[in-house]
Amino acid sequence: MLPYKKVTIDLRGITDTASFHAVFAETLGFPYFYGNNMDAWVDCLTSLDMPAHGMTSVHAPQDGVLVLELEQVKEFRKRCPEIYADLIECSAFVNWRRMEDGEEPPVLVLSFDE
Repeated sequence: MLPYKKVTIDLRGITDTASFHAVFAETLGFPYFYGNNMDAWVDCLTSLDMPAHGMTSVHAPQDGVLVLELEQVKEFRKRCPEIYADLIECSAFVNWRRMEDGEEPPVLVLSFDE
């Protein structure tokens, strides 16, 4: 079993794109220059196991993954279907991007609490 760190994110406070980025930036400790868009979100999460990059204050363990335990997913999906789709697509892209060159293992896992 891979080592992992779990972070819980309550999705009830997300009602639009701005609140999505605010919740994730606060919970994961994105840098002050975070761009509040999905490209910046992907950039930050791609470095989850690289503390020296300074892109998050929460980090995956060495050779492990960060599990984002998402609470209230069913209601979030109904309330914000486009943001939900972006979350799924961009989470997959974080891992794909890392594996693209064959050097970095996946680092991000989503867990849903309906």
